[in-house]
This record gives sequence, structure tokens and C-alpha cells, in this order.
Amino acid sequence: MKLKLVMASLVIIAAVGVNGSAQQASGATGDSHEARAPLTSTTTAFDARGNTALEGRLLTTMLNGAQDSPVTNVRLTIKNASATYYSYLTGWATFYGSDGVRCGEGLFKVDALAPGESAETDTPGLRLRCSAATWRIVATNLLTRASDIMQADLSAVPPSVPLAEETPVAAANLVIAIDGEEHPIQLNNPLVVKLGNRQRRIVVRAAP
Repeated sequence: MKLKLVMASLVIIAAVGVNGSAQQASGATGDSHEARAPLTSTTTAFDARGNTALEGRLLTTMLNGAQDSPVTNVRLTIKNASATYYSYLTGWATFYGSDGVRCGEGLFKVDALAPGESAETDTPGLRLRCSAATWRIVATNLLTRASDIMQADLSAVPPSVPLAEETPVAAANLVIAIDGEEHPIQLNNPLVVKLGNRQRRIVVRAAP
């Protein structure tokens, strides 16, 4: 029942805020570009258009977990490798054993990250059950300032189009509240929420 309520709320928000997230490329995904890297190396995440968005570097590199004693958290730095100011971002840090099998992942988040700026964060909820050999990061939410959305929309309008009559005004960032916990969302950017014992990946798209 909770999942149905969440989906219904997302549909309503998407209908109201379709113009506010027009800068997202329809149907584009960056997930397939994120490559695994050694624990001592930097790894990169991409935005919905396939452009470099984030760089991650592990501060905790001795990751020797086991089935009966998993590693439950790691420290890492996240750098904004784009030219966009992110007001809020989240992503997954995923770890793999020497056999290439995934053996743990944790969700990270950072508030207010300017271009070129780095911030230290962690991955609460991680359950790493192997001696990790490689890792990668994937961005799940990259929320920009409303002013940046407006500027991107106006720059895409042909000179012959009267701005006052035909240019849509960008809306504020969208937020969905689930049991009092707010989750920022954008069109075409996946939102990952935990419902019960499962992680749910929700994507809000504009109707054709």
C-alpha cells in the first residue's frame, strides 16, 4: 500500500513540475559508463546526459569484510567534477571482490557542492561481506539550483521565439515527503527509497 501511495504522489509532482526539470535529457542514462577502479584509485560517476558529474575517492581502503562480520561503513570524498552547482546529491558506492562479484553497497549523500568542490561523507547502512578489490560510484540524484535550471532553459530558446510569451518558467526543485522524510527528486533522475526490507528505484518521467 505504501508503494502505491509513493507512486501516486510522484505522478502528481511530475505533472506540476514538468517544466522545472526540462534540462534533463529524456531517456538518457549514465549508469553504463561507471567503471570499477581499485580501492586506492579515483572513480567517476556520470549525469543523465552521460557527462562527468562526480569523482569519488575512498578514505577507508582496508575493507576486509566477511559473511559473519561485515564492514558497516566507509569514509570517502565526493568531488563535483562538473560545471554545475549541485544543491543536493546522492549515489551508491558499490564494492566487488577479487572474483568480480558484488559484495556490498552503501548510499552516500552530500548537500550544496559547488563546481570543483569536494566534501567528505560516508555510507551508513553498508554491509560489505568480502575483502573488496574494486569499487565504483553511481549518481542517483543530482539536484541543481532553480536559477541554473532557468538559465539552461533560456539559453536553449531560439532567438526568434518571444521569451515573454512562449518560454516556460522553471519551477523550484521537487521534493516528495514519505512519512515525514523529504526526498528531493528531478524528472528522469532515479530516486532510491527503502520500503520495508527492499530498496526501491523510482524514476519520474514526463508523459509523452
